[in-house]
Amino acid sequence: MFSNDDEYYEGNFNEDLERFEQSLKGEPVGFIDSDKLEAIIDHYLINGQYTKANLCAEHGMDHFPFNTLFILRKAQAISATGQLKEALNLLAQIEKIEVPTCEFMLTKASIFSQLRDTKRAIRYFREALQLSEPEDKDEIFLDLAMEYENSNDYAGAILVLEEAIKYNPNNEVAIYEIAFCYDQSGEYQKAIQCYSDFIEENPYSFTAWYNLGNAYSKLENWEQAIWAYDYCVVINEDFSPAYFNLGNAYLSLDKFQLSIENFEKCMSIDGEDGLALCYIGECQEQLGNYELAKHYYYRSLEFVADLPEAWLGLGIVSDLEGHTIEGIQLILKAIELDPVNGGFYHVLAGAYEKIERWEDANEAYLMALEFEPNNEEALCDYIEYLIDMESLLDAKLFLAAYDTPENLKITVNLLQAVVFWLLNKEQESIVLLIDCILEDEEKSTEIFSWFPALKDEVKIVNLFSNL
Repeated sequence: MFSNDDEYYEGNFNEDLERFEQSLKGEPVGFIDSDKLEAIIDHYLINGQYTKANLCAEHGMDHFPFNTLFILRKAQAISATGQLKEALNLLAQIEKIEVPTCEFMLTKASIFSQLRDTKRAIRYFREALQLSEPEDKDEIFLDLAMEYENSNDYAGAILVLEEAIKYNPNNEVAIYEIAFCYDQSGEYQKAIQCYSDFIEENPYSFTAWYNLGNAYSKLENWEQAIWAYDYCVVINEDFSPAYFNLGNAYLSLDKFQLSIENFEKCMSIDGEDGLALCYIGECQEQLGNYELAKHYYYRSLEFVADLPEAWLGLGIVSDLEGHTIEGIQLILKAIELDPVNGGFYHVLAGAYEKIERWEDANEAYLMALEFEPNNEEALCDYIEYLIDMESLLDAKLFLAAYDTPENLKITVNLLQAVVFWLLNKEQESIVLLIDCILEDEEKSTEIFSWFPALKDEVKIVNLFSNL
């Protein structure tokens, strides 16, 4: 909105600026024409000197009372200092005198944005678009999109950004923002494509590489995530969030030593962190270094006393060391801190099974699946538990009534096939297995890892070789 270009300024800008500065100290300023005053105000606004901009605008209002530009500039100056209602009152004065301009609408939109009045802010940004020159539309599109983003309406922001990109396919900021919105909306493949397009033109943008890694992480494509994070830290070796996320990615791939190295690198930059220490504890636990694991879990609790993951880790280690009852108490502490975490109940169920507290184990499995119905491991373990308890009918009824998430449909059908087989309903079992194999043969072979005894069932094994 403001010009800092003195190419067309008539006279010496610095001299006129100095004259006005002296007037602020009480010296007479003399006459400064309206164009020069406007340039001085714009200079102050661009440089964040809002008090001086306000004083200069008031000077213009006194000397040029019919020039509404000075009222507008005063509104812009005082809105920047939080005097929002006062600024709106000034804008109301302008509306009584003349037809609003694009800049007027942008100013009004900005004020309503600061007031968190999203509906009106969007309205005035759109009116500004209608009044804007072609070369100004890009910036207004982005302002409008940011308003949608600030209200968490990422679908609305995407529609605006798509308009922006149609208008200017080379608008790199719009491409980056639409990738962010796809990411926030869970459309990770679209986010990956947009970040990749942005990186083609901006290969040294470490934040773009970082966000690309995050999008891959959300798809659990850990190898690609690591590839993106590695580029991020090559460009900016002090960007600690990338090391933290590298630690998570390596942990997910069971590459525990690499995970530890990256968490330690993160802390070497930012200092010790409770969550990073907790994850190092998990790595040490997976490596069988139980004393080291406990050391890191306790260190993490020194930073975050109510960190549920650390209490859970201590409970798991106690269980692994043969102190299951003590471990259960620690796991229950974790659940107390995070009572809707299905994974915690899953761990608790396994601990109860060890000490043959069957009813408690059953209840814990049900809680795990209530909070995380898409937890495949918990579902398989629960059906295995029911089978071991010779509760085949309960397993059959549970699977028949299960509100199956889309990603577990094959898994539920496979488990039903196993239960039918064990109930001596071979035909029903084979029909289900054939459907599963035809849909996803590789996934269907997982029943042999869930229930190894099925490897000895010739009819089932032959299904995989004959289809």
